[in-house]
Amino acid sequence: MMNGNNKYDVVVIGGGTSGVSCAWNCAKHGLKTLIVEKNSFLGGSITSSLVIPAMKTSDNSINNEFYDTLYKKLEELNGAITYQDGNKGWFNPELTKIVLDIMMKEADVDVYYEHVVNNVKIENKKILSINIDTIDNNNTNIDKNKLSLPIESRYYVDGTGNAKFFEKINCEFLENFAENSQPVNLRFIMSGINVNKFSKWLMRFDKDRDVTTACTVNDNIYLSTAYTWDTNREWALKPLFKRAIEEGVLTEEDANYFQAFSVAGTPDSIAFNAPRLLNIDKTSSELYQEGRLSILRISQFCKKYLPGFEKSYISSIANSLGIRVSNRIKGKYIYTYEDLIAGKTFENPVLISNYPVDIHSKDKNSSTLEKVYKEYQLPVEALISADYDNLFAVGRCISADFKAQAALRIIPSCFSMGEGLAKYIYKNIKE
Repeated sequence: MMNGNNKYDVVVIGGGTSGVSCAWNCAKHGLKTLIVEKNSFLGGSITSSLVIPAMKTSDNSINNEFYDTLYKKLEELNGAITYQDGNKGWFNPELTKIVLDIMMKEADVDVYYEHVVNNVKIENKKILSINIDTIDNNNTNIDKNKLSLPIESRYYVDGTGNAKFFEKINCEFLENFAENSQPVNLRFIMSGINVNKFSKWLMRFDKDRDVTTACTVNDNIYLSTAYTWDTNREWALKPLFKRAIEEGVLTEEDANYFQAFSVAGTPDSIAFNAPRLLNIDKTSSELYQEGRLSILRISQFCKKYLPGFEKSYISSIANSLGIRVSNRIKGKYIYTYEDLIAGKTFENPVLISNYPVDIHSKDKNSSTLEKVYKEYQLPVEALISADYDNLFAVGRCISADFKAQAALRIIPSCFSMGEGLAKYIYKNIKE
């Protein structure tokens, strides 16, 4: 709707799962939309952190057009499958980068990759404009004159995940997330696996179908399995991890959490939701170093103890940590655990879900996966800044308390909240 190269209806800062959904839906409604993304690709946790597959949510979920379109386009490229439990969130992260580019181009969303916000102009509780800088100093084709001009927009959306834009302009946050946090992961993928051999062995070795499953889709075998160091349940893989620790292949901390999933369209690859890094007080630099060394040991464990991994190798390590909880904004409404458990309904919900309260702990037998017995809704007011009239947040940094956020942070819910916010913004502009 706005005219001028540097004038927009909506600027989304951060092109992660919620940000891309919001931007795509805004543009589909005819709003001139820009994404400012610090990476060289979109997708956030899916592509940068290798968070695959997306968790399954309610069959009654709302605001699903973005998710459905992404899935359909990925499926056409053999980059997405629906697993046997009906979960269609099994994505190929590399193809997701490409499909998101296609979707943004088709919707006419402008995208500035490798850029960050460096200046913000504010007046009377309203953001008037931002300036952005390139973080790619080798890009000689950038139009420096164009980017030196302020970028004006009616609305701004923080899709950074950590509420970095809110932090930059000194917004108020809820309680310090360091006091209520969860361990992070550094995920990776191994390839060169004889998945047929591994699947046959695994399904015989672990009879617990709540833990280990396999199915065939498009003539390829897809599987899932898990193990944790918790002693409050029995894990079939426990003897293998115990032996690996005794033989010095793994440390005890390496074995605290282990999940494995096949990757859509790659018949010889498996993705790992591991290692889970327990020391949340370490710097990100220390966690990356610790995580990559742990990945090496886990890969050696797989090659030695898991049939089918004999010729396997590490093919990908996540570019960013898998973060479960971070800064959370103070919004027009603070969504609570009590709201969630009660299934409280709202006039303007952006999502409906039944995903459990999922809290990881650094201690044995202390993680929580609390089932919810009513579907819950999240109101759009939990995405609206309490400090500025034209500022919103989407993703894990929304206005919710610690336990509620632990249920809301999954990828399908992030897709829905981005889409729901786009509809709210469009309605406001139209009126």
